[in-house]
Amino acid sequence: MSTADLVNRTQRILDERAFARLRELRYTDPGAVRSSLDTRRRRPLVRGDGRLFIVAADHPARGALGVRKDGMAMADRYGLLERLALALSRPGVDGVLGTPDIIDDLALLGALDDKIAVGSMNRGGLRGSVFEMDDRYTGYDVPAMVRDGVDAAKLLVRVNLEDAATVRTLEKTADAVTASAAAGLPILLEPFMSSWREGRIVNDLTADAVINSVAIASGLGASSAYTWLKLPVVDDMERVMAATTLPTLLLGGDADGSPDQTYASWDAALGLPGVHGLVVGRTLLYPQDGDVAQAVDIAAGLVHGR
Repeated sequence: MSTADLVNRTQRILDERAFARLRELRYTDPGAVRSSLDTRRRRPLVRGDGRLFIVAADHPARGALGVRKDGMAMADRYGLLERLALALSRPGVDGVLGTPDIIDDLALLGALDDKIAVGSMNRGGLRGSVFEMDDRYTGYDVPAMVRDGVDAAKLLVRVNLEDAATVRTLEKTADAVTASAAAGLPILLEPFMSSWREGRIVNDLTADAVINSVAIASGLGASSAYTWLKLPVVDDMERVMAATTLPTLLLGGDADGSPDQTYASWDAALGLPGVHGLVVGRTLLYPQDGDVAQAVDIAAGLVHGR
């Protein structure tokens, strides 16, 4: 769905003047990024009911632009920003997860006031590349997030026992966790047990594999005081959540499948001890029926309705 189509379905949050100003600031005043981040109205990470609902938008920097059968669905940056601004305007949406380019755009657009900004450290191992398991971090680092007032960090931890590049990922992740703890910056680890299958990386979503990934990720770094987990919703989530005392957010997964079944699985998992909210991207920003506001409102109700 194009930006124009989205406008026809929902109230317009950004107009062409906003985008023109964004382009102009990007071109003539690079310092506006820092000033916009410095002056945005911040909030505590946890407040009110203690639950968090974060909209994820770190997919483009991984070269993952597709949604369902549309391989370039997220390629239109203006359409993506419109969807993000719409999502952030809805009640119950606490913040956004993105790489620096996304966070900077949203700050310049004034969309981050009273919202949580989670900085994606991104991954170097791009999908489909020969170096896919070399997940050195290529986005935010801890000093930059502290500088910009980013509220939390996020990184991916894919563990492939058959690929030697995994040890670099573990080392760099441990360094990031240590640095985050020293800075007092919460950091979300998204762990998977992964393997090569027919030339591509596949994550093992069995409960045993997720539990194993949780155990490995939880021990990384010199302190776990600021470590959170970001975990997939899988079968036997009760057993998965029994494997950790770390605060956990659920990831929404891909946009395939029945929305009703997806919402039901999120709802059940959100009731488990240690689960504090939801981080979802394409499923809500590009819903099957095109109604972003409705999809976001349903998810917000699942998180905060309790």
